[in-house]
Amino acid sequence: MFKNLKLLILISFLFLSSNNSYSEEKIVFIDIDYVYENSTVGKKINSEIEKKVKALENQFNKNKKTVDDSKDKLSKQKNVLSEEEFKNKIKELENNVKNLNSSISKKNNDIVKFKQSAKNKFLAELNKILQNYATKNSINLIISKNNILLGKNNLDVTKEILSILDKEVKTIKIK
Repeated sequence: MFKNLKLLILISFLFLSSNNSYSEEKIVFIDIDYVYENSTVGKKINSEIEKKVKALENQFNKNKKTVDDSKDKLSKQKNVLSEEEFKNKIKELENNVKNLNSSISKKNNDIVKFKQSAKNKFLAELNKILQNYATKNSINLIISKNNILLGKNNLDVTKEILSILDKEVKTIKIK
């Protein structure tokens, strides 16, 4: 019985004394979306994307007006033109609309590809900066803020990375 009591006290002591563990790992997090939206380079990219989208919207509105005018003109000529000629003009108008729609669709796809390419190049530049920052500050792990449920504010390095990015990267060339 005395042996069992000694063993129980020894095991309890071992568990109680080894309860504290100290980690040497340094972990921080960053809000990539915030950096993208607020950095000088990110703002330039976003304004370029907005210009392309507005140009596409203007072209769409211009094409819509042209098609509407052609429809009105054709409807006014309905009684004047022969039935066959009227059908030919309708087919011609439909082909014109299809061509305009395919042109706008192609340009929209180009904008989507441009956005993706810009985001990828931005992330590549940001990754270089994060690697340098991690090396200089002995950081073992940098996590995206989107993947964190709760964390101490002193682990957030978003604003530091934003200032470094603004100093080091002035432009990003996108094809």
